[in-house]
This record gives sequence, C-alpha cells and structure tokens, in this order.
Amino acid sequence: MDQKQNVLRLPAERLYEKELEALKRVDGDSKPAGWQLSPRGVLTFITGGKAGDVTITPKYIGNRRLVEIAIATLLTDRALLLIGEPGTAKSWLSENLTAAIHGDSSKVIQGTAGTSEEQIRYSWNYAMLLANGPSDEALLKSPIYRAMETGGIARFEEISRCASEVQDALISILSEKTISIPELAREVSAAKGFSIIATANTRDRGVNDMSAALKRRFNIVVLPAPSELETEVEIVRKRVAEISASYELQAALPEDEAVRKIVTIFRELRSGVTLDSKEKVKPPSGVISTAEAISLLTNSMALAASFGSGRIVDEDIAAGLQGAIVKDEEKDRAVWKEYLENVMKKRGSEWRSLYNACREMNN
Repeated sequence: MDQKQNVLRLPAERLYEKELEALKRVDGDSKPAGWQLSPRGVLTFITGGKAGDVTITPKYIGNRRLVEIAIATLLTDRALLLIGEPGTAKSWLSENLTAAIHGDSSKVIQGTAGTSEEQIRYSWNYAMLLANGPSDEALLKSPIYRAMETGGIARFEEISRCASEVQDALISILSEKTISIPELAREVSAAKGFSIIATANTRDRGVNDMSAALKRRFNIVVLPAPSELETEVEIVRKRVAEISASYELQAALPEDEAVRKIVTIFRELRSGVTLDSKEKVKPPSGVISTAEAISLLTNSMALAASFGSGRIVDEDIAAGLQGAIVKDEEKDRAVWKEYLENVMKKRGSEWRSLYNACREMNN
C-alpha cells in the first residue's frame, strides 16, 4: 500500500507535493535566503492559479491582500501573528505558508495551559544529564531551536493559551535571534530564513493576553470571518471535499442546498440576527465557526456511509447540529429550541424536513 494512503493526515507539503514541484519548475523570480519559492510563487500556492499545465488549488479563500502582507512579513526580521475567531483558517494558513516557503511544516509547538518554557527553548534527557552532565547528546531541541539552526519557520499554535510568562520566553528569541545555553557555555544564532508564525484566538475560552513587549515583536494580521454567505459556502464545500477524500468516506458529498442551510444557521447564530435582519437570535455559549460547519458535514457523511444509504439526509445533519450547537446542556438547548421554533419553523416547506429532524433530536 502507498504510504501516503495509510496516513490519517498528511502535512501540507506532502498533500500538495505535486503543486509545489510544479511551482518550483516554473518559478523564475528571485528567492530569499532559505526559501524554496519566490514570494509570488508562495502567493500562487496559497491563493490558487496555474503552474504550467498544473492547476494550483486555493488553500485560503479570503482577502488576497492579507496573504500578501503575511508573506511580506516573513521577508523581514519580524515574526508573524495570525489573529482571528476560531475557524478563520489561521492554522491552515500557517501550515501552508510554511510548506510553501520551506517545504517542512512539522516544527510545531501546540500552545496549552501546560506548555512550559522548556518546550519553547530546549530541555534535557535527564537520564543522560545525570549520567554524563550537560552535552549535545543530552540536549533536546525545541521546534523553534531546530528552525533557528536550519533557517526554517517554526509554528506556534494557540500562543494565547500559554501562560503569559511562558509566552514572554519568546521575547529574547525574537529580539536577539539567539538561544543561550548556559549549561554548554554557548549561544545558538538563527540562520537566515528563520521566523515564527504564531496563531491566537480572539474569542476562545482560556485565553491569556499577550504582553505589549511580545506583541511588538510580531507583525499582526487579523483574519476575519467570511463576510459573505457565498464565500463561507465555498470554503465549507471545498474543505469537506478534501477531508472526505482523505478519510475515504464512502458517501456522496453534501448537496449545495444542505451546505447553504448549515452555513445560514451558523451565520445567524454567530451574528445574533437572521440574514434578512428581521429577527434577533440568541447566540449559544460556544463558538459556531466555519470549522464547526466543516466538521459537522464531514461527520454527516460518515453517518450516511456507515448507517444510511450513502447520501446525507436531514437526520444526519440534525445529529451534527445538535452536537455543534448544544455545548452547555442547560442554556444551549433552550437557545436551539427557540431558534427552531422562531426561525427555522417559519421558513416553509424547503426547511420542513430539517426542522422536524432537529426538533426530534432536541426533545
């Protein structure tokens, strides 16, 4: 079996390997130190286009200028911070930028409440440390350390979930472009091309504010939620198709009408008002993001493939909606029931089957 087919999730540089190779062949522009593509080549990889006779699929659907700003930032000595609500493709853009620029998106720190300063800088194999003292063999290099050595890009996901004092361990790295190792009496200096792409949520729970000193070391790009219904529908449709192909789900892709209904529901619950602005809607306690819509439809395909006819029906969608919206049993169930009765029920025959399926799940 092809090794690629036996991996649950491929990194971007392997998933889009053919596109990257095609871009390398036709990219005649000058390339910055450590980059495998020129800035224009990276932009084409992210936003889509052609490389000879190879079609480059868009990885980010949104404001092209924001992508240009992000790429231009990585040409300078400043790090890049992508900020936005959950589901605005921050991590996806970060991974694909890194894959396009360096061909290796694996140097990742996943920020959590338990992330320590050692995971940002370096730590030790304590058995070897106790046996032989500090040595290169006992040194455990962080993803940022390895990126500095090779002139690569390290990704720091959910940086705002780390404690503030842990975040601030980045200040000296971003300012001096070095990591000091006093135990070995040396410093590691960053090779040309080194940078960090961090992501941070603006609305998620458990967020720690970044210090002003740390923010000054980043160029901040705010990724907005899709402003238009059609844009969000296109994003959801594209990602569901990619994910379902990766999982080899034996079900038909959701029909456009189903995708449009899900996106409509999510946008109204996010904004607190119906799309026609005629009725206010109570928002649920959780974040109803584009990523949640993608996950919902992917799960609906799995249900249809495993326990249905292979085509998504309203009962499959209703099951996903219940889980996506009702996060807090006491508050969200009432919010969801109110939306069903005051909004969905009044939308006529096209919505009747979905309304009935959702009402049955909510009882």
